[in-house]
Amino acid sequence: MSGHSTIERGASLPVAKNSDRAPALPPRPGLVSRLTTWLSNGVVQAVLLVVALVWITPLAGLFLSSMRSEQDNAAKGWWTALTDPGQLSLDNYTALFKDSGITQSFWNTVLISVPATALVVGIAALAGYAFAWLEFPGRNAIFLVVVGLLVVPVQIGLLPVAKLFGAIGLFGTIPGVILFHVAYGLPFAIFLLRNYFAEIPREMLEAARMDGGGEWRIFSRLILPLGRPALASLAIFQFLWVWNDMLVALLFADSESQPLTVALQSEMRQFGSNIGVLAPGAFLSLVVPLVVFFAFQRHFVQGVMAGSVK
Repeated sequence: MSGHSTIERGASLPVAKNSDRAPALPPRPGLVSRLTTWLSNGVVQAVLLVVALVWITPLAGLFLSSMRSEQDNAAKGWWTALTDPGQLSLDNYTALFKDSGITQSFWNTVLISVPATALVVGIAALAGYAFAWLEFPGRNAIFLVVVGLLVVPVQIGLLPVAKLFGAIGLFGTIPGVILFHVAYGLPFAIFLLRNYFAEIPREMLEAARMDGGGEWRIFSRLILPLGRPALASLAIFQFLWVWNDMLVALLFADSESQPLTVALQSEMRQFGSNIGVLAPGAFLSLVVPLVVFFAFQRHFVQGVMAGSVK
């Protein structure tokens, strides 16, 4: 009969339990995990290996050239040292360290790069925290001015600042070179750290204030430890820029305060190059940034990846 149906009229349909529901979809992989999966591809690894070899080859050539005599460098290519290690010696480095002009320029580079990096990171950290979390009149307007300074080329300020430094007695001195690097490094540094500090959860700062923490205590005990990756990345970029700079030093430094880049440039001859000095000096100038980069590599990678995974 038609009345005998499996579901009687008016009867309620069974409700599916939570266990009967379709399983939730797994979360989408983040940028870091997708990048790791992509880099694990064999073809990609082969391409990266080729790129690494292309990048390392000039470095290896410079290193081998720095350990060969001028006669060997003029007669044969640097790659011949791979099959004839007898060409290699430390005589060029011994002569380099006995050159008082080169050694003085090396220490001048250290005296310029370290303070310029420390001052930029320290001042930018304080300013970045203020722009991110402190309320004061004109905060947004001042920050817009800082961002606007990012588009000002260094070349525009060379002559006006040189005249200003000449009037106040800083032209041709190491403090003058440091001050110029600090002034032109701060806009980008403040912009970078302000955006990084603004991503810190507000609840953490409010909890610290409820516990009686002042602004300086919050900055030193909370902001700086959390911002270590960004601070390390900024320090690496600033140090590399100052260490490798020649334009600013060429204009603002005299013969007593010139860094290594200017000293090596002055060794260039009119009809050739003084390989016996240039090669070891250039390699020495290159080794220090590499040591700094690899020393802070872990923090640098964390700073680059910061914010990619929420």
